[in-house]
Amino acid sequence: MKILMIEDDLTIGRALLTAFKEEGHQAVWVRLAADIEPHLQAETFDAVLLDLGLPDGDGNAVLRQLRGAGITVPVLIMTARDALQDRLRGFNAGADDYLIKPFEIPELLVRLRAIVRRSGGAADAESQWTLRDLVVEERRMQVTRAGAPVTLSRTEFNLLLTLMKQSDRVLTRVELERRALPFSEGQTLDVHISNLRKKIGDGYIRTVRGVGYMVQRDAA
Repeated sequence: MKILMIEDDLTIGRALLTAFKEEGHQAVWVRLAADIEPHLQAETFDAVLLDLGLPDGDGNAVLRQLRGAGITVPVLIMTARDALQDRLRGFNAGADDYLIKPFEIPELLVRLRAIVRRSGGAADAESQWTLRDLVVEERRMQVTRAGAPVTLSRTEFNLLLTLMKQSDRVLTRVELERRALPFSEGQTLDVHISNLRKKIGDGYIRTVRGVGYMVQRDAA
């Protein structure tokens, strides 16, 4: 795995770097919130390890900004804030998992592998997700159908990518709204799904009444 780690504590940061190296993982360590987005824009990471108490900003606020900018890399929050409301704020901001300090390194590694696996596997510079004649290129943020380009908004792209990564699995409305629509400018999930269907065509996104939506690889 390639991990972006945001941790201002020198002792913890050094210990984690050593642990990642020993396990054969590559880690980039930054200590400020301002350094996160430039790294995510310039490089491809499999996961982000985020401390909430940063010198120049709150981790939850930073995470909301990243999700709003369309950055979908899996994020694991590590923090000493252990109250239920703190955990809920983290998940609502867009976290994929939440680990309380102090923690054991083996548990951290297992959790990181799990969120990467749930997101569809380790990130690749040219990741493509294919559903019959529909192709989504994650790195380039491009969509084609039968070889012809399909123009989507950032929100529509994030929504389609989220569904494609979890093909053959029903995603609840709450999951989709948290992962793909953190800032939807008042539009509902149903509106975005409707607009997306108009652009890519019917037969790709299935409504599961009372639950959410999914894409099926073997659907006609």
